[in-house]
Amino acid sequence: MAEAWAGPQQRPGIFRWAALGLMALLAACQAVPHGRAPGAARPTTTGSTPLTSALPEDQARHRIALLVPITGPNAVIGQSIANAANLAIIDTGGKRLRMTTYDTGTGAIGAAQRAIADGNRLFLGPLLAADVRQIAPIAGKAGIPIISFSNDDEIAGNGVYVMGFSPEQSIRRVVGYARSKGITRFAGLMPSGTNYGRNASINLIKVTEASGAQVVAMQTYARDQKSLAGAVSALGKAQGYDAVLIADSGRSALTAAPLIRKGSSPQAHILGTELWNADAALGASPSVRGAWYASVADGLFNQLAAKYRARYGKAPSRLASLGYDAVLLAVRIGAEWEVGTAFPTAKLEDKGGFSGIDGAFRFGGSHVAERALEVQEVGGAIVSAAPKGFD
Repeated sequence: MAEAWAGPQQRPGIFRWAALGLMALLAACQAVPHGRAPGAARPTTTGSTPLTSALPEDQARHRIALLVPITGPNAVIGQSIANAANLAIIDTGGKRLRMTTYDTGTGAIGAAQRAIADGNRLFLGPLLAADVRQIAPIAGKAGIPIISFSNDDEIAGNGVYVMGFSPEQSIRRVVGYARSKGITRFAGLMPSGTNYGRNASINLIKVTEASGAQVVAMQTYARDQKSLAGAVSALGKAQGYDAVLIADSGRSALTAAPLIRKGSSPQAHILGTELWNADAALGASPSVRGAWYASVADGLFNQLAAKYRARYGKAPSRLASLGYDAVLLAVRIGAEWEVGTAFPTAKLEDKGGFSGIDGAFRFGGSHVAERALEVQEVGGAIVSAAPKGFD
């Protein structure tokens, strides 16, 4: 467990509130205590004995829990999110918000139970959809909303909000841009055996048909070179396509693109999803250069990354911005949240939305963060800028 604090702020406008925190990226940081409260023992349980709080009594601050993997296979991402969240606590300053980090790497249920025992009224995280499914009933029973960093839309609802980058929105944005350029016949390459690939397949068909175009071919593949080569070869049997969406990481795109260029539709435009935004190597590949993908804008994230490197001595994960923006969201709503009461969940569904490192977003009734996305060209410029807000 690790703790950080943030305090009272004036209530600015719906987007201006975040700008105040973002401008603080350029400011010097103050020291923030890290680790368990002095003299406090880690909460424990024996058999059916309830957990007891490891934190001192506090009547002046909101308590929020950050649930991320600090150990285990996803520890690098989880620690990066935690570090960025702590930067947001520092940048917003003050003494009204207490954030405690709980490690889901040792078990999401145990982390959630400790967070509840400590009196937290809002969960930021977990990262993984499977962890959210495990703790949602526990949090729901305690009346605690969850703002998850997952990108799985299926977990949204019943007190769970999905803040991760949605593949459905990315596909809708990049397909819409391709349609504006006259492309009507689409193909898809989707990883098999993953929720991401399955959702991407469904959404490519849905979004394409809604735009008056069609999907003429779609192939799935295991994540190995032989399977991917076979899927590209099978696409070649289709009656030509104007664009092919590779709904996978930049690494898969680097493997597939040269094969597509040698196939039956060498001039097809290559499209990608928000996953490509985390792979700087794409721009060095001639076969991928010029491809389009939709993602959140990088301008403010680059500033955050510079500050992160200065403080932690390494580059952040691209998902680190989720931690920073989640804290900004909590600080903003915290200005109208009475200490000691339940988190005002209805304020998460403000139609005007919020803003942060990754631009404008809002949850609405879907409980999935709707984002303002831009379309980027690999190795080139932004070809379609992200909207600044919502109507």
